[in-house]
Amino acid sequence: MPVPMRIQLALNVRNLDEAVDYYAKLFGAKVNKRKPGYANFALDEPPLKLVLLEVPDAPERLNHLGVEVFEQRDVDAAIERLGAAGIAGEIEVDRTCCYARQNKVWSSDPQGARWEFYRVLTDSESFGEAPKPEPAPVVEARAACGCS
Repeated sequence: MPVPMRIQLALNVRNLDEAVDYYAKLFGAKVNKRKPGYANFALDEPPLKLVLLEVPDAPERLNHLGVEVFEQRDVDAAIERLGAAGIAGEIEVDRTCCYARQNKVWSSDPQGARWEFYRVLTDSESFGEAPKPEPAPVVEARAACGCS
């Protein structure tokens, strides 16, 4: 039986209101979480977590990619698998980021695209702190966060 998960796509957007309106229409879905400078859609069909970060001056529209899992054993398996392959980056435990407490592991592909395997533990009222810098360039603290 496959492990339940969904792909995450985190985009830097110039105007959050416009982006939320567009993606609500595109996917025929309501926003899942909306906070200052941040919104996400948690879709079942297709299985996608779409994260929107308001970063008007970002040089790139792609912020990062991720795989959301729903059990800690799946985060642990990703940590073990990525570590054995020599591509694990920072491991974060019970860290607040993007209005949620999370456990995760980061990895960057050879061109610098950042990926996270993560599990949301609970929602938070604060955006959180940016993780320690990785080799990939970061636009700003909000853009560095693996949001969910």
